[in-house]
Amino acid sequence: MVFDAVGTLVEPSATVADTYARAGRRHGIDLDAATVGRRFAAAWRRQEALDAAAAIPFATSRDRERTRWREIVADVFGPGDTTTAIFADLWEHFAQPQAWRPVPPGEGLLRAALDAGLVVAVASNFDERLLAIAPRLDPLVRAAAVFPSSEIGWRKPAAAFFRHLETRLGRLPEQLLYVGDDPDLDVAAAASAGWQARLVG
Repeated sequence: MVFDAVGTLVEPSATVADTYARAGRRHGIDLDAATVGRRFAAAWRRQEALDAAAAIPFATSRDRERTRWREIVADVFGPGDTTTAIFADLWEHFAQPQAWRPVPPGEGLLRAALDAGLVVAVASNFDERLLAIAPRLDPLVRAAAVFPSSEIGWRKPAAAFFRHLETRLGRLPEQLLYVGDDPDLDVAAAASAGWQARLVG
């Protein structure tokens, strides 16, 4: 049984908009959370579109994921040295386990899976920071293996994301269930790869 991470098992302890707004104020840029939220959503959509339109759609790496977040921060706050400092601040913030909290429905389902004797893994459109967070954050710590997209080399919804997991887990598609909170990136993508899928949240 494979779980998505963000939105499924864990979520930011404070909203992304509030966290970004506070980071901006620490560096002298005062934006209200509503403005930050709108800009962040647009920036996120732009990065998703860039990945979809890339020469190799949805291929990723540590460098690509860092670039993604640097450009999102620049879209929110504007270019310049101050934004570079805000990016570094936020990158470090979200690398800390205290920046995250459990999502009760997903956490409950993971615990039920473990109680039933199932092997649980986590695979997410996250970067290498997830590897440092997971051993220190419940319920991620309960997973037998953690696979960030930056280490897989592919982001969901790429079929290659799921093919990689099949190889690493030594299972056929029909033997695997993917649990996530996104109807498209999690459920539809997993089903297209031949997996069972469940929406949670």
